[in-house]
Amino acid sequence: MTRAGRATRVAGVVLAGGRSSRFGGDKLHAEVAGVPILHRAVARVGEVVDVVIVVVPPGADPADLPAGTRIAHDEAPFEGPLAGLLAGLRAADDAPRALAVGGDMPSLRPAVLAAMLAALEPPGTSAVVLHDGERRRPLPLAVRTGPALGAAGELLGSGERRLRRLLDELDAAVLPAATWTPLDPSGATLLDVDEPGDLPEATGGRGSPGR
Repeated sequence: MTRAGRATRVAGVVLAGGRSSRFGGDKLHAEVAGVPILHRAVARVGEVVDVVIVVVPPGADPADLPAGTRIAHDEAPFEGPLAGLLAGLRAADDAPRALAVGGDMPSLRPAVLAAMLAALEPPGTSAVVLHDGERRRPLPLAVRTGPALGAAGELLGSGERRLRRLLDELDAAVLPAATWTPLDPSGATLLDVDEPGDLPEATGGRGSPGR
């Protein structure tokens, strides 16, 4: 139970297990407007879910995260976002729905995330992603936990590591740019910080193409 005894209906999964190789250091501790990138992602997701789960490498123990944040660990280090998502979903198996984001996404707009969860409501919809006007983006990603757990496990078992393949397996519904950009005109929700040069734009802009 979370938030004053409510059952967990939606879990947030924040993927924070990457190498930060292009950044040249631990990018998740880099600050935007005085707040670490990871903390910003956790806070934004926390506005629309019942519990937030941060997925980190084996043995890692992030400090100073908001009270109530759960920690999940990848089974092996640096296996990629699909493996991280599976670890997060396993920790969120009490929640019928989950919303996955990157820990390097500091400018998520809660209104857009809420719209993705709403689009997941129709029966038969197993996943929802955003389209940026050119292509669909793998994160943020709203999923039904059960189908996503099964599909992610099968893909990883076959040697697949790409998160985009999960979208195919789940036949992800797509929110077109015309639907979600009125809630986020600059497209800031899609910004992920890969290099130090991304940081000045972290309060707005479309960001890098993603995984």
